[in-house]
Amino acid sequence: MLQACERQKFCFIIQDFVKMHWTESQIDTNGSGRIPEAIAMDCEMVGGGSDGSLDICARVCLVDEEEKPIFHTYVVPLIPVTNFRNEVTGITEENMRDAMPLKEVQDKILQILYNGESIGRLRLHGGKARVLVGHSLGHDLNCLRMNYPDHLLRDTAKYPPLMKTNLVSHSLKYLTKTYLGYDIQSGLHDPYEDCVSAMRLYKKMRSQCHPRKDMGMLLAAHDASTNTFDSWKPKELENMTPDELFNISKSNYKCWCLDSGSLS
Repeated sequence: MLQACERQKFCFIIQDFVKMHWTESQIDTNGSGRIPEAIAMDCEMVGGGSDGSLDICARVCLVDEEEKPIFHTYVVPLIPVTNFRNEVTGITEENMRDAMPLKEVQDKILQILYNGESIGRLRLHGGKARVLVGHSLGHDLNCLRMNYPDHLLRDTAKYPPLMKTNLVSHSLKYLTKTYLGYDIQSGLHDPYEDCVSAMRLYKKMRSQCHPRKDMGMLLAAHDASTNTFDSWKPKELENMTPDELFNISKSNYKCWCLDSGSLS
């Protein structure tokens, strides 16, 4: 039997999990019935600041679902680079001479992702816009000083089936070895290689086929919000056993299989 403090910790972990709300319809990701195209992105960071600890995007790569690179460039740093982290990135000062200004990089990436869609429609349900795949996408987008709608993000670091049981992210290197069966990042980090790994992980998860009856149960569980942890008082949750907590928990993350309509 778990001690009270351990049960409480377990409660908070489960509560955080079930509060990850579906942001879009579970049946139709983009509101048009169209299977969304995917683009994978990865950034390579160099260091800024007095101690070189600030992450600065110095290289970015985008690939399509066929693993073909569609955009790959060095990026002009917004602040002076104090550590090129050359032993990991392979980036040198000379590479920066042919770098593209950040504003041009942002415009090019958004042009690819928007796919001719208007901003208003994109924010609502995507339309023709592409989903963006990657590992720790929030970090990459922050370093690029960009935003993209949450419902169009597919992050292998934040997808519950690919996370640890305590909802801590695995590394892309670990996921690639475990789910795809090969090693990456054994030497210099290659953003193209990381893009391909993230895309393969996404497509592997997307290709899962779930029975319609199971999907119906998931939808019902999501709609019956009063049956989740929100309807229980903290004191009641604290006194429950792990089995009791498990029995009242609901898995309400958005399954990537719905991007391809893989329901049997």
